[in-house]
Amino acid sequence: MSADTHTPSGHRRDKVVLVTGAGGEMGHGLIDALSRDGRQIVAIDVRELDAGVRSHCRDAFVGDICDAGLLERINAQFEIGEIFHLAALLSTRGEFAPETAHHVNVGGTLNLLKLAAEQARSHGQSVKFMFPSSIAAYGMPTLADKRAHPVVNEDQFTHAHTMYGVNKLAGEELGRYYQSHYRKLAKDRHPSPIDFRSIRFPGIISSDTVPSGGTSDYGPEMIHVVAQGKAYDCFVRPDTRIPFMTMPEAIDALLRLAAAPKEQLTRTVYNVSAFSPTAADFERLVKQAFPGAQVSFQPDLGRQAIVDSWPEECNDSAARSDWGWKPTYTFESAFEKYLMPKIRARYVHG
Repeated sequence: MSADTHTPSGHRRDKVVLVTGAGGEMGHGLIDALSRDGRQIVAIDVRELDAGVRSHCRDAFVGDICDAGLLERINAQFEIGEIFHLAALLSTRGEFAPETAHHVNVGGTLNLLKLAAEQARSHGQSVKFMFPSSIAAYGMPTLADKRAHPVVNEDQFTHAHTMYGVNKLAGEELGRYYQSHYRKLAKDRHPSPIDFRSIRFPGIISSDTVPSGGTSDYGPEMIHVVAQGKAYDCFVRPDTRIPFMTMPEAIDALLRLAAAPKEQLTRTVYNVSAFSPTAADFERLVKQAFPGAQVSFQPDLGRQAIVDSWPEECNDSAARSDWGWKPTYTFESAFEKYLMPKIRARYVHG
């Protein structure tokens, strides 16, 4: 390993995993899993981490991934072997501030890729870069096209209808460039500074986090609202169908892909999914669990159009064959075994 793994003062830099967006629920679960594996973690989030998450980290920085000065300090202090880049401005907010979304989602990703490339040059090894992408990367032209092509693979219909989806596609392409073509004409170029791996996640359902108005949150919102004894006005049609998975499955998928031998991977971007219920399926299980629950369907035309541009199912056969992905739950078992115990404890029992 290169002597450049020392700081200017001569002290050896600690080898760490960097996690951005560490304050979100995916960050919480990922940091818990990485720490149980004995990894040294450096975290970044725009807000102070809660004490439980902070206790698992070697260091934690409050700051913005667009802050070049912050990333320069981290670059100087640590030897980074792996980056989990979770930080992003999500789809609904991104449509109200698309230029800001582009600045954070693309500019921030570019900053992290540059950091990874500098780290690779410093310590002479490729840096693994894990990039959660999204079903928002897809753009079915019409609802008729969506219904005519119910199962979509990674290379179909990638004309996103939202800035968030456009940004995720840009991140995927930037990762591919940094992995295979970065500084192609430079005489001193590292042939492969980044080991880039990405997952296009479907809607993610959590028993712990209250949904915050995301475009795929109609199902989770319905569950959390009805569990509190309130009526829920669903913002999509009953027949709306997109793929979902639970948060523990999403974290498991990230860790599985990160651990896979590079030679087994045939792609840089992989679909994963677990089940594809309709909004009416959510209503059915919610009313079974909470008799008397009040659910109405009042589609919001803008949000409905976005969800209609996402496929009903995503073909994840490449993930299954290349790195052993398989879902843990069916829709029914996710509801009964994962969601309801915690949601009942949270709302029904105080």
